[in-house]
Amino acid sequence: MTSQAAEDPETVAASRRSKITPEREREFFDAVLEQIRECGYESLTMEGVASSTRCSKSTLYRQWKTKPQFVAAALRANRKVRFSGIDTGSLREDLRQAARAAGDWSDKDTRLFQALGHAVTQDLELQQALRETLVDPEIAALREILRRGAERGEVRPDNPALEYVPAMIFGVVRARPVLTGQYADSDYLLRFVEAAVLPALGLT
Repeated sequence: MTSQAAEDPETVAASRRSKITPEREREFFDAVLEQIRECGYESLTMEGVASSTRCSKSTLYRQWKTKPQFVAAALRANRKVRFSGIDTGSLREDLRQAARAAGDWSDKDTRLFQALGHAVTQDLELQQALRETLVDPEIAALREILRRGAERGEVRPDNPALEYVPAMIFGVVRARPVLTGQYADSDYLLRFVEAAVLPALGLT
């Protein structure tokens, strides 16, 4: 007698999904994010990713069902906190290091933001995945840096600029390509922090 589990379509699908190794999954995710950066979200197709990774498109559809689900999974798998671990014991130096770190990844992340700009307004799962991956962890890490500085007495805890430091740093990263056609690299962001952020916090 054939067991119910063996006949259950969800069980069969789960078994098929389990055949994709973590290394192969990473290859798929890297390919989808790079194609978004290069061609834009609207131009991305499951067929294109399948071709570039030498797999069948049915493999991708079986695993992720739709393009938005696939992209959201790739974003979440790519989650990194670039400001994590920055703790020099000095708020000035922490913010300088954060500027350098932001400059190291601003090119790729800004291109990804730009390419996903319209799509994330139409798909809540994509919007949430983008925030979970590229926004919320970095804001939380910056706020932790600022909290430690306030606890050490380097900045007054009621300084009104504290609330806006994440917006200042993220804003200039996103805005510079629009204003000048250049990405905000480490040198630019370091100058910005020293000229605008530190004075706003009273750290001259």
